[in-house]
Amino acid sequence: MSDFTDDLDDLETAEDFLGFFHVSYDQRVVNVNRLHILQRFHDYLSADTGMEGLDDEGTSARYRFHLERAYQDFVVSNAIAEKTFKVHKEEARKMADRFVPLDSLLGSPVG
Repeated sequence: MSDFTDDLDDLETAEDFLGFFHVSYDQRVVNVNRLHILQRFHDYLSADTGMEGLDDEGTSARYRFHLERAYQDFVVSNAIAEKTFKVHKEEARKMADRFVPLDSLLGSPVG
């Protein structure tokens, strides 16, 4: 295992990750969105196909980029709008299924 991997194993909280990667953060944003930030960070890392073959420094820079991006998602938005977790995605789908166009309520225009 590399030093970078060993260091990652010691990180537990959102604050641990943000501090380790030197990402400035507002504690209020983290308090409300900590699990969402970490989940989005994980999602971004999982989708990144360009990390293979990077050394520890390159991997660390890529991790920092994705963590900063995940954190910023919740600075400018919120967990419900971002639909980070399956429960939010399912709720959005249910809401879309409940949509009733106004025209269907008013009936067809008389012509």
